[in-house]
Parts: sequence; structure tokens; C-alpha cells
Amino acid sequence: MGNNTYFYFMLFENLGHIRYALFSLGFVLYCVIIILNILIILATFLERTLHQPMYILISCLSINSVYGTAAFFPRVLLDLLSDTHTIPYEACIIQSFVIFSYAANEFTTLMLMAFDRFVAISKPLRYHNIITLRVITVLIFVHWIFPMLCLGISGILTARLTMCGNKLWKVYCHNYEIVKLSCTNTISNNIWGFFILIITAVIPLCLILYSYVKILIICQRSSSQFRSKAYQTCIPHIVILLNFSIAIISEITLSRFLNLEMPTWLSVIFSLEFLVVPPILNPLVYALNFTDIRKKIICLIKW
Repeated sequence: MGNNTYFYFMLFENLGHIRYALFSLGFVLYCVIIILNILIILATFLERTLHQPMYILISCLSINSVYGTAAFFPRVLLDLLSDTHTIPYEACIIQSFVIFSYAANEFTTLMLMAFDRFVAISKPLRYHNIITLRVITVLIFVHWIFPMLCLGISGILTARLTMCGNKLWKVYCHNYEIVKLSCTNTISNNIWGFFILIITAVIPLCLILYSYVKILIICQRSSSQFRSKAYQTCIPHIVILLNFSIAIISEITLSRFLNLEMPTWLSVIFSLEFLVVPPILNPLVYALNFTDIRKKIICLIKW
């Protein structure tokens, strides 16, 4: 089978009338995700007092959530209502790129947040000289573009493969699942995939853990007032980090090791967690824990 073909999403078959309930649930979730994250973005953009590195990084998470879910929800909602569940080869490659660049951008943004908090707590007097708007803009640009370039190369490597199958046992295009359908040598794809995993997930996660361990050590040596203030700004980031890390680990484990050893519906739920839960949880956590953001969002809602 050549590359100018279609893939079939097998999990949408034989859903019966339950697909309408799933469509309704998916539509509501997508609307909630868009509304919550747009409110965070508008609050940060319109309120000048929020033009600070920490709030800019929070808005970057929301921008990334809108970006990633736009590649998933419209497509899956269309498939739920359609009688044919196919996607062109090129569109599948693009969807896979967007979804996994979203995941990579999430990790790199969380890494920059950990670095921002580390500098703020370890060097409070020099913080505004070290973490300027120009510095944080450059860091965001570099740490978003580099993973996307790497994932772009991965997409090119996958596009060059000759397919011997066209059945995807996912509800979205997954690069590893596409590679498994190839009847040609995929060693280069697998090696590059592990390289991407290391630079976009393993290394950022290690740096994040290192930053928060150093923050914890500093807090233990400081006054109770300083410790309370530090915990207040760090705990929301840690909650977001734990949720996203668990979701990504579940997705990687399921797709590579356990996908055939558990019920299909449970596998689908775990594989979708990183696409559904963080985009909802992130704005809720930050809106509830940061007074400045919450006040501006309330003003926007009233307006």
C-alpha cells in the first residue's frame, strides 16, 4: 500500500447510539477547554500588572492547550458523527505532529516555570534582573521551536515509510502506531523517537525535579513566612506537573507495552488523559490559586 492513501480509525466502529452521548460529552469538554483557556489568555493580555514572567508562562500553557486540543477534538467529534472513519495519510501525520508537539511544549513550559520559581526563591533580590520579559520571551521561543523541529523531522521520517496496513487502533493519529504499520525498516524512526522522548520529556522532567528539590531545601532553611509564600506559588505548578507527568507516562506505557492487555475502553481513557485533563485542570488551578488572575477573569465574565 502506498503513502497516498487513508488510515481507518477502528475504535469508532460498532459504537451504535452511544456515539451521540460521546459526541455530546466531547463537545461540552471542548467548549469548557476553549472558554477557560481563552479567559486565562485574555486576562494576562489585557491586565498590565500580569505582564510578568510567571503569568506569561501560565498564559503559554493556555495557548498550548488551545493549540493541542484543536488538533484532536474537532476531528474526533467529526468521526463520532460520521459513518466513515478515515483520515488522509498527510492529515494523519500533521495531527500526530500537532498533538505530540503540544505534549513537548507542555513539558518545556513547566520546566521554564520551575526555573522561574527557582530563581525567584533562591535569588529574590536579583530576580527581576535575571528573569526579564526579554529573557523569558527568548526562552519560550527556543524551548518551543526546538522540540517542534525535532518532531517535524520525526514526521518526515514517518512520511517516507511504505505502509503495509491502514488500521489504527486509536482515536487519533499516533506516530508510533503509524510506524508499526510499516513494512520497511523502522530502526531510524525508533532511535529518533527515543531521542525525542529524552530531550522533550526525560531531560525537562529531571531539571524540573532538580529545581523543586533545591527550592524545598532553601525553604527548609528559611523562615516560616518565607516558606509559606514559596509554597503558595510552587504548589499549583507541582500539581500541574504531577498530573501531566502521570498522563504522559500512562500514554507512553500503554502505546508501547500494555495496549493489548487491558479493556479497550480503559486504554482509550488513559491514552486521552494528557489531551483532556490538563487543558481543563490548568486554568482552574491557576484561577483558583492566583488572586490577580481570578479578579481579572471575574471582571471579564461580568463584562
